[in-house]
Amino acid sequence: MKVIDYKNYHPNMGTLIDIENFVNYSNSHLKEAINIPYEKLLYNHSEYLDKNKKYFIVCKKGITSKKATRILEFYGYDVTQVIK
Repeated sequence: MKVIDYKNYHPNMGTLIDIENFVNYSNSHLKEAINIPYEKLLYNHSEYLDKNKKYFIVCKKGITSKKATRILEFYGYDVTQVIK
């Protein structure tokens, strides 16, 4: 599983996805991040993701993003966990 620190992330690298629920995302999120909540992303990954693109997954504490990154990697996506 790939992991990077947020300070090493640049938008040209790929899409940054914050998997927090809408309320937590609305209260605080990284400026480059789009919001796709954890459950919505995992249950509908093929609707939101393209296996030919790179994605960076972030959440508040890093626990949920770690799980999501592992699952999406298993499904064949190029994903990296981002640590704040």
